[in-house]
Amino acid sequence: MDFLDEQRMCRLYEKFILEYYKKEHPEIKAAASQIPWQLDDDFNEMLPIMQTDIMLSHAGKTLIIDAKYYKHSLQQQYDSYSVHSGNLYQIFTYVKNKEVELKNQEHESVSGMLLYAKTKETVYPDHEYKMSGNTIAVRTLDLDKDFTEIKKQLDGIAEKYLSNYK
Repeated sequence: MDFLDEQRMCRLYEKFILEYYKKEHPEIKAAASQIPWQLDDDFNEMLPIMQTDIMLSHAGKTLIIDAKYYKHSLQQQYDSYSVHSGNLYQIFTYVKNKEVELKNQEHESVSGMLLYAKTKETVYPDHEYKMSGNTIAVRTLDLDKDFTEIKKQLDGIAEKYLSNYK
């Protein structure tokens, strides 16, 4: 797959997840929202825009999903696998800035998730971390499954991180 095709597949993967939640769970607010930088001095020149792939909100809970469609979902050094550090830094930054944005509003939690499309690799991410008071999950969505299984995986994410969403 060439670079342009990989970019298109990545965008299609993001759109699929976002539109799934919009269509199948209208009770959840699903959007690809921007998160403003929470700055002490309001000087934001040259800072990049924080554009989320998917932001789900319901009943005071927010889940920010960064959808990743890569040939290799993990990086490997010798026999050790790890999450791509840039991806982890990005989702952590989104979560912390969103949390500060909501600090004066009624909200219960802000969580983040890196959601990788499953590859043919034998090792794939499926972990949850507690970082500075927030949950950051790294999960894999298996697109080779029947749609009922994909639906079950996506519904399970909403149920776990936005409990009582129905």
